[in-house]
Amino acid sequence: MSRYLIAAAIAAASLFGGPAEAQLQPKNACGDCHFARPEAPAQDHLLNWSTSPHGRNNVGCEKCHGGNASTFESLPAHAGILHSDNVKSPVNRRNLPTTCGKCHVGPFVAFQNSRHYELLESGQEYGPTCSTCHETVAGRLLKPKVLEARCGSCHGINEIAPRPGRPQMARQIYEQLAAVRLDFNAAQKSIKKVRDPARRMMLLDAYGQAEVPLIRAVNAGHQFVYDDLQEYTAVAQKRVDALLVMIDSQGTR
Repeated sequence: MSRYLIAAAIAAASLFGGPAEAQLQPKNACGDCHFARPEAPAQDHLLNWSTSPHGRNNVGCEKCHGGNASTFESLPAHAGILHSDNVKSPVNRRNLPTTCGKCHVGPFVAFQNSRHYELLESGQEYGPTCSTCHETVAGRLLKPKVLEARCGSCHGINEIAPRPGRPQMARQIYEQLAAVRLDFNAAQKSIKKVRDPARRMMLLDAYGQAEVPLIRAVNAGHQFVYDDLQEYTAVAQKRVDALLVMIDSQGTR
């Protein structure tokens, strides 16, 4: 290992201090180098990535920004990377749905059927994009209250496209969706504890069936068709409730 790589590894480790925090360290050259150089730009962006689903699944910087993640040499590593303000950049707000859609196909297809996507494609500055609801790198759905504020920035009273009650309704619906997701997480954890392989397989199949309306709810959300979102969320709640009863009826044996 070169002196530079050793120094980079030491510097990266010193930023976090202990073994538990070392899990935040990225796994590709982009992150390794930028973590080792505190003077590098957008350190908060890098830290958000390292703790995000993207970071945990080793979806590296180059997947969205371009560049070469296999080298520590500055020029080739940054070759082809464009600032997000550049209309040709894959992370320009107008291009972001296409970039995210390379992995998140279902949400991208749904989003293309929305009025919001039409606004974005028309070049409107206020047209929402993926980062409007999921932040620039975190890859998570914002909390319902934050989503309410984002909706209100356009649809609030006296805003550019006022729709009284719309932001509040969105918050309430996403609170319901968040509760349903917690139930699905609980069901998934319980199924993993089931010792009998045949029963576990049966429960996994039931889980998949219960999850269908949840997936449809998410797609409806990306289309901003809130009546459908609410309907599918309600169906998903009924199905996961039934699944939890099925799991509890026989325990984890």
